[in-house]
Amino acid sequence: MFSNKFLSVKTRRWVRKNKSIRSTTNYQKTQSIGIVFSIDDRKKHDVIKSFIKRLEVDGKEVEVLAFLPNNKENHEFLYDFFTVKDISFWGNYNTKKVQAFTNKTFDYLLHVDFDDLDVINGVLALSKAKCRIGGAKVEQSKFYEMIITTPNKEIQSLVDEMYNYISILN
Repeated sequence: MFSNKFLSVKTRRWVRKNKSIRSTTNYQKTQSIGIVFSIDDRKKHDVIKSFIKRLEVDGKEVEVLAFLPNNKENHEFLYDFFTVKDISFWGNYNTKKVQAFTNKTFDYLLHVDFDDLDVINGVLALSKAKCRIGGAKVEQSKFYEMIITTPNKEIQSLVDEMYNYISILN
C-alpha cells in the first residue's frame, strides 16, 4: 500500500528534475500520442476508445496507460493499466508499464480526466513527452504545456477540444 503523501513529495521532485525539452509538433508531422486516464465508467471508456480510433485513422501511433482505482471495473482490458498496488509505500512506480510509458517521447501526451489525481500527476511529472495536454484545474499547470477548458465536465467535450487544438497546432 502506498502513501499519497510520499507520492506527492516525489511528484514535486520529479517535476523539478525532469529536464525534457517541451515543444509542439505540427499535427501532420505528429507520429506518437500517449493517452493517460483514470478508469471511471463504461461511457468514458467508450469515448476514449472512439478517440483513439480517430487518432489512428489519422495515422498516429497511440499508446494508452490507464489508472484503475479500487472498486472500479476495467472494461475489456484493452489498455495497459496500473493500480495503487503498483506504487510502493515510498511513492515509486513498481511496474514496467508505467516506467516504459513515462520514458517515451510522445509528440503529445493527453491526460483525459478532469480530476486531479496524485497517481496520474506522478506519471505526468515523469513523462518525457514533448507536449502534455490536460483538462485538469489551472493550479495543476506545472504538469501541462496546455490546459483545455470545456463549458461542461463531459469527457466527450474534452476529447473533442483536445483533438481540435492538436490538429490546428503548427
